[in-house]
Amino acid sequence: MPVSVAHSRLIYDALRACDVRLISALPETWLVHLIRMADDDPEVTLVRLAKEEEGVGISAGAHFAGVKSAMLMQNHGFLQSVNGIVSLAQLYRIPLLMLISYRGEFGERDPWQTEGGGVTEAVLGALRIPYQRLDDPAHVAQRIHKAQTLAESALRPVALLLCRDLMWEEAS
Repeated sequence: MPVSVAHSRLIYDALRACDVRLISALPETWLVHLIRMADDDPEVTLVRLAKEEEGVGISAGAHFAGVKSAMLMQNHGFLQSVNGIVSLAQLYRIPLLMLISYRGEFGERDPWQTEGGGVTEAVLGALRIPYQRLDDPAHVAQRIHKAQTLAESALRPVALLLCRDLMWEEAS
């Protein structure tokens, strides 16, 4: 599989260093290793979602229970979650750490991914959700820590875009 296990491990370890103990996710190619790592970790609860918007409610419940959480989703799943993000997380000031596989950027091979990728940043901007790209393994731990810190201190959604340059290992 061309998804980087090593970079997925960096992401997962950074989440655990932030004391994330609940992860919600829907199966997605770029997230497969992260989901497996969460599933294999006895200190983390993995919630498998039927649709991404459910993750907003799961993270809200975790917050009220004093548990740090993260949502893993593809950018199309983020777009599906906008109602929950606006009407729950933003309205009630709930910290929401979202890691979004940023499909559809340069190098995308799947035509069905390109439309969602073309609007993801614009929608994040329109919703006033702070975000950064994760595209270099050297920045992963620091950016995840800063994103979690902002989500908690500002009581708001924050997004990290998991870029192709980080997640994908090109065949030589």
